[in-house]
Amino acid sequence: MPTLTVEAARYREVALRLKNDEGLAFDFMICMTGVDWGDSLGVTSLLQSTKHEHKIFLKTFTTDRENPELPTVADIWETANLNEREVYDFLGIRFINHPDMRRLFLRNDWVGYPLRKDYDANPEINPVRLYSEETFDTMPTFEADSHGGEVSEKENILFEEDEYVVNIGPQHPATHGVLRFRVSLEGEIVKKVDVNCGYIHRGIEKLCESLTYPQTLALTDRLDYLAAHQNRHALCMCIEEAMGLEIPERVKYIRTIMDELNRLSSHLLFWSTLCMDMGALTAFFYGFRDREKVLDIMEETTGGRLIQNYNVIGGVMADIHPNLIRRVKEFIKYLPPMIKEYHEVFTGNVIAQQRLKGVGILTRENAIAYGATGPTGRAAGWSCDVRKHTPYGVYDKVDFKEIIHHEGDSFSRYIVRIEEIMESLHILEQLVDNIPEGDYAVKTKPLIKLPEGRYFKSVEASRGEFGVYIESRGDKYPYRMKFRSPCLPLVSIVDQLTKGNKIADLIAIGGTLDYVVPDLDR
Repeated sequence: MPTLTVEAARYREVALRLKNDEGLAFDFMICMTGVDWGDSLGVTSLLQSTKHEHKIFLKTFTTDRENPELPTVADIWETANLNEREVYDFLGIRFINHPDMRRLFLRNDWVGYPLRKDYDANPEINPVRLYSEETFDTMPTFEADSHGGEVSEKENILFEEDEYVVNIGPQHPATHGVLRFRVSLEGEIVKKVDVNCGYIHRGIEKLCESLTYPQTLALTDRLDYLAAHQNRHALCMCIEEAMGLEIPERVKYIRTIMDELNRLSSHLLFWSTLCMDMGALTAFFYGFRDREKVLDIMEETTGGRLIQNYNVIGGVMADIHPNLIRRVKEFIKYLPPMIKEYHEVFTGNVIAQQRLKGVGILTRENAIAYGATGPTGRAAGWSCDVRKHTPYGVYDKVDFKEIIHHEGDSFSRYIVRIEEIMESLHILEQLVDNIPEGDYAVKTKPLIKLPEGRYFKSVEASRGEFGVYIESRGDKYPYRMKFRSPCLPLVSIVDQLTKGNKIADLIAIGGTLDYVVPDLDR
């Protein structure tokens, strides 16, 4: 992919042209990666045009390491809002005219910026703090004067003193993990939601810089653990493509089968937890019962139920179990009648319909602007399935429908996933009898060095586009490794989707967005 490097002074001008020019129309920011290049600090953003399908890297930088500043593009691509806060958190780059320059994951009193190459990791500098962090109702912002010269620090008001603010999470089952919402209410009506991340932050991207490429694989399973196989698939493909390594056809079939089994287990868990969030406990047990059957099939071959260490660079860890084909065929016959039962128990229920239909509406334009991919984007009418637009594995050899609905509400997000379960069964049906003979892995050297350059590869994970960005300087360690989280954009739209709805709708909307907190915290 081409890279366009611009100076900070022209960054916004170029960004506006890339977005608004009809022939370019880069309306989708896939990811933004902050990097310390030694002599400069900056960001590399991967942009895509949903109209023309082309992609480009946009890079800008500043050489001022003491007071690094770059113009914000959060008003051009809304998904840049949280991404710029993440870059500020880890590299200390202040984005001028960004409305909210708080740290995103680390505590406000954290000392230093971990992704800088000169960061001092001495534990005495940042000891484990046994007291709660102070909560502020204001947001710092750095604004330039009308001539773009003098920069002054100001404050934007997050919550006024007379607002009624309720705390939901981080210990709350309906936040689906350790995620905290501060919710301003007027009666039962939501006025504003402030998302607070970082309660399960583990510094995975920083850890990758000190690990060899084979060692980094283990960390992908700890991101979205419900899409562990798909995450590792993306990282393996990125490394293999950078190496110029040709993968056996048998491996491609096996990986695709495991990806779809992983999608089935994830979507079944989505159904179970959404039903439980809304009070349908019987349905919760139905979903878990059927998910166990998928996990049994996967475990027999991969050895794992939740954490999947099956994909390796060059192939898979071991060949498929002799029972795999038979058991997948049995499951393909078993599940459709159960899905019919799901619809009888929950989908057609008047309470479920009233609580989901017309609630939490996301438009196609906003889905693209915020980068809300996967079932959430497709429920809003956005054709964004990576398996269709940039086929990998053997998705170009199977026939399946990209499930798209146009209502954009909670019910559409729900039904897209249910219909995707049926499509996954259809994909598996085409693959299990056609797995070619051959090797299940290519031999690779124990020490892997990638050629100098930047690489990106993505897959259609259970919650959307999961991407891996690697910047290499020819060493055995990645200079910078970034994981494009499909869940971070999903929490960024919670405020927009819940505003004006009731507090109970926040639970239903969050359930249909289906975010997994360790994936957004990384």
